[in-house]
This record gives sequence, structure tokens and C-alpha cells, in this order.
Amino acid sequence: MRYFRFEKLVIWQRSVETARKIFKLADLLEERRLFRFADQMRGAGLSLPNNIAEGSGSTSKREFIQFLNFARRSTFEIASMLMIFAKEGLIPENKKEEIIQELDELCRMITALSRTLSGGDKKPDKANPVREKATP
Repeated sequence: MRYFRFEKLVIWQRSVETARKIFKLADLLEERRLFRFADQMRGAGLSLPNNIAEGSGSTSKREFIQFLNFARRSTFEIASMLMIFAKEGLIPENKKEEIIQELDELCRMITALSRTLSGGDKKPDKANPVREKATP
């Protein structure tokens, strides 16, 4: 049996499991007739493993890193929605916490893989954690 390259990536496998949990939360939103929220949650949940999969099919490391960045940004989008929905009482707090923990771990894994692919272990500048240190 043939496999796609991404199927063997632990990061993709874990993102699929997280996406499945996100889908279950979206079902809860639909039960409350919050169809737009459910749809957006599912879309963001799918974006995470799909961007990892799509990037793994890239012909260059740079392109793969770009798709990993899209996946990483999806973790932030999902986390934001979960936080808002939990504050509004639309999803259980314990489910939010569980998925937030998984998203944090996935985000770290994505960052580590991106750094590995880029050929360096660039650490963010301590003064500004968003910017990377300039190379001399």
C-alpha cells in the first residue's frame, strides 16, 4: 500500500487528532444553532493538518516552511476562538483547556520543524520575542 509522505509525520498525526476534537466542539456549537461559529471552527481545525500535508508535498524546504507557518497561525486562530467561546459559555472550560494544551504543543512542534528545515536553530531576540536576531 502506498502512503503520502505526510502520513508518517507525527506532527500531522497529532494535528489530525486535535482537529477531530475541534470538530466535536463544533458539533456542540451546532446544537446551539451557532452554525457560523461551528463552520469557522471546523475550517480552522482542518487548516492545521491540511497545511502540514500540503507543505510536505512542496518541492522546496522554503515552501514547506511557508505552509508550516500557515499551520502555526491556525493554532493561534483556533486558540482565540476557543477562549472567546469558553468565556461566552458556549463550550466547556475543560475542553477548551485540553485543546489549548494540544495547540501549544503543536505550535512548538511546528516551530521546531520549521527551524530544522531552515537549517538553523534561530532563537528569537530576547528583547523582542517576535523578531529573530540579525545575522552579522
